[in-house]
Amino acid sequence: MSFHTALAATAAALLALSLAAPASAHVTLAKSQAQVGARYQAVLRVPHGCQGSATIGLQVQIPEGFIGVKPQPKPGWTIEVVRGDYIQPHSLFGNSVASGVREIRWSGGPLLDEHYDEFVFVGYASGELTPGGVLYFPVVQECEQGVSRWIDRPTPGSPPAKDHSDAPAPALKLLPRQP
Repeated sequence: MSFHTALAATAAALLALSLAAPASAHVTLAKSQAQVGARYQAVLRVPHGCQGSATIGLQVQIPEGFIGVKPQPKPGWTIEVVRGDYIQPHSLFGNSVASGVREIRWSGGPLLDEHYDEFVFVGYASGELTPGGVLYFPVVQECEQGVSRWIDRPTPGSPPAKDHSDAPAPALKLLPRQP
């Protein structure tokens, strides 16, 4: 094989990989670990639209135990929060908290398919959570044409290889509190 033929084959393979990668990308958290009892800035990374269509809405469910939530405004987007009761009260700054933000909805944009953006909110991983556990933040991405649901969670007790999903919910691993 000549140098030019090998170079062309390598370039073609790299191009194929670069074109395939965005299709498998999904909404994720920029930082996938947080300490129990500590503040956490959740940065949802949105790498693309829905099958080429622009994103016009993003909804994230807030899991039980993630409390004191405040979304960050985004120019060109409106924010709606849905509040509700927690399954059990949590402690935040020495106060018992029984309700709070359960869902955040951003609408507006559009965020074109060929662009990338981040949607941010802050909150606290309750001190009542168990280190080593995982919180899932299911996300629904609404587009001008279509919807992508990043909502799948592993089945408890299943080996990771058998529970692979093409639409996983963003996950946050809980670390022990630092002294």
